[in-house]
This record gives sequence, C-alpha cells and structure tokens, in this order.
Amino acid sequence: MNIVLLSGGSGKRLWPLSNDIRSKQFIKIFKKPGPENEYESMVQRVYRQIKQIDADAMVTIATSKTQVSAIHNQLGENVGISVEPCRRDTFPAIALATAYLHDVQGVSEEETVVVCPVDPYVDDAYFDALKKLGEQAEKGEANLVLMGVEPTYPSEKYGYIVPVSKEPTSMVETFKEKPDMETAKTYIAQGALWNGGVFAYRLKYVLQRAHELIDFTDYHDLYAKYDTLKKISFDYAVVEKEPKIQVQRFAGEWKDLGTWNTLTEAMEEETIGEAILNNNCENVHVVNELDVPILCMGLKDVVVSASPEGILVSDKEQSSYIKPFVDKLDGQIMFAEKSWGSYRVLDIEDDSITVKVTLNPGHKMNYHSHERRDEIWNVISGEGVVIIDGVQRAVKAGDVVTMKAGCKHTIIATTEIKVIEVQIGKEISVHDKQKYELAI
Repeated sequence: MNIVLLSGGSGKRLWPLSNDIRSKQFIKIFKKPGPENEYESMVQRVYRQIKQIDADAMVTIATSKTQVSAIHNQLGENVGISVEPCRRDTFPAIALATAYLHDVQGVSEEETVVVCPVDPYVDDAYFDALKKLGEQAEKGEANLVLMGVEPTYPSEKYGYIVPVSKEPTSMVETFKEKPDMETAKTYIAQGALWNGGVFAYRLKYVLQRAHELIDFTDYHDLYAKYDTLKKISFDYAVVEKEPKIQVQRFAGEWKDLGTWNTLTEAMEEETIGEAILNNNCENVHVVNELDVPILCMGLKDVVVSASPEGILVSDKEQSSYIKPFVDKLDGQIMFAEKSWGSYRVLDIEDDSITVKVTLNPGHKMNYHSHERRDEIWNVISGEGVVIIDGVQRAVKAGDVVTMKAGCKHTIIATTEIKVIEVQIGKEISVHDKQKYELAI
C-alpha cells in the first residue's frame, strides 16, 4: 500500500504549542500504548497505526521544508518525504508527491496511491478502510475513489459528498461546498457524507492529470519550477472535474483535531505536565510544557496551555476563534524539533540569547560558523565530541567550550547530550549561519 500523508499548515489554532515550525501534528499529547508513561504526536500515532495494519506500507509525507526536521526527529530517517519548496495548495503538493513516488521511489504507474491528511484522530477501522479504498481504486471502475465519512452532526467545517445510492460503494452524484448549519442539516437528510480529504487513485491517473495541467518533464523538473505553479486545491483542479468518481462510506471514529476544543475531547487525561485541578473544576484540560506548576480552581469548560511561546487560558468554545489574535503576535520561535534533537530558548537579552540544546544519541549539528556572534557551550549532561576548526575534543557534563565568531564548529552526541548555549553578539539572527562539509 502506497500512502501519501499531507502534512501542512502552521497550526495557529493550537497556539501556544504550535507555531510556524512546530505544527499541530507534532505536539506530543496522546498516551502511547504500553506501560511507559510516554506520549506521542498525531504524526507518530497515524504512522504507528498504518504500520500495524500494513507493516510493508510505503509511507510518504508531503510537507514543507520547515517540517522536515521535526518529521525526521519523530519518525526517523527512513520515512519518505516529498518536500514542497513553498506553499502551493493541495493539487501541486499531490502532483509533486505522485511524481516523487514514480521518478524517485520507482513506484509503477499501475499501483494505487491513497492520500489522506496526517492529523485525523481515528481508530484502526480507518486504516482498514484505507486498504479497501486502495483495493477499490485498483479495480479501475472509477478514476478516483473517495472516503465519505458518515456525519455525526451537521457541520459547517466540511464539504459534502452526495452519493448516487446508499450502497457501501457508490458513484458520486455531486459535491457541496462548506454550508451553513441549516444547509448542512438538509444535506445530511439527503444522505450526504463528509468529505474528509481522503481518496485513492492509480498513480498514472494523477500523473497524467498533472502533465495536462502543468508543463513539466519529471519530478526534478516539477520541483525546480514549483514556485511558479498556480495555487489550487486538488478538489478544484481534479475532483470536481472528474466524471468517473466513487465514494466509499466510513462510519468509524474520525475527528478533525484542529482546535483546542476538539483536541481536548481526544485527550485521555485532564492534565499533561505539572498541573493541579481542585474538585470544583469541571471539563478543564491543562497542557503544560513549562517547568513551573499550574493550579486551576473552580474553572468550568476551560483549556489552559503553557509553553515557551506563551500561555493560553480560554473558554473551550471560544478557543476555536484564536487565530486572528495569534496572527498579531510576532515573537521569536522559542522551541523547535530538529532532525538531530531539539532546542528551547531560555532567555533573550539585547546582545545575548541563551538556549538549551538536546542532541539525540549518534546525531550531530551541521558543521557551521557564525560571522556576528560568539558562542559558549556548557555541557550539563551526557557525552559527545566537539569539532572546532577541524580539531576534535571529547566533552562530558561540566565541560565548557568557547567558539569565537567565524570559527567552524559542531557537536556529535555519543549519548543523549544536553548543552546550555549562550550566543553573544550585536546582531544575533538565524540567518547568520554558514554550513560546511564535515569529513570525519
């Protein structure tokens, strides 16, 4: 089974845990199976569920450059990634991922591909349905096979699919745009299904449609001209113009966890992190990533979320309207996951920034230099090797390493290693970084 997971968006509706680098699908908020008290993110959960249903499934994540490090950090280096050089909506993203499967991964034009969002909250029945979706596409009765989710309430958030019949698999009669509440009730009464953005096709179909709509030769050519492509959704470019299209009904658990209100409904615990609720709290959830306690007393229908980015205290229903307020905030990214580990900003002054860096065992930073700042590394735990201007030195907890502006440097983690990094300079910027090849 070839699965393309669409991973996009900045996830501002889940501020302060999400930002332009750390989208909602990377927030570790779901209890992992097993005796350990560990949490996993949406992308980790979906990836794990896919592999449980089909261990040999080829999973490719279509995403932006800013999310690649977080994906490698959470899923490892072996997952396939189709990187969008810039945002161009779902049709260019799916066309690029399809070309990637064919030209880079060597997937045959006759094989089926299933496309779905990376962030639904679903049970195992959903992944069985994905397999059936691919099997239906393989039959060739239709060029596209969509998953239609049985509505559980009249929603204004989704488009609707109107099937010809009530059979488990049916041809599609028409599509409906996102409606108002009263219109949604009418659609449901007529047997319409939610369009959850899940569909399957033979690879050659989308590849052919891509060539009809875009002038390109292969994946590499498409990637090179990606920033010139028209921004258009897959629904508008392909789905609504396709006469041979089917829909398969899905009645299992399916939730779009796009807001704090819906996300807290899926949380198994009232609190994550250090938090206390008194007995007079009702329907209160707390997610705390800070190293200070949160105490809630006498609250009702409230979500509290704290991270280095900020603190949210909101009525759950009102939390759905957070985006325009977050758009006005223009602060520095305070936490990010990288392919080698993570970093968290601890303090910002006019001429200095203090950061806590965690490197995973066996990983290293890029070999790099800065022109406008000095850096000091204070190793607080673990062991590793630093390389400064080509000279290697073993380091452990308690060691201090100083690097002047212009010198090349990196650190390689032997064990997990944690470092307090102090940056000192007049113009500290993420753009002040020159990368080099490292021969070791």
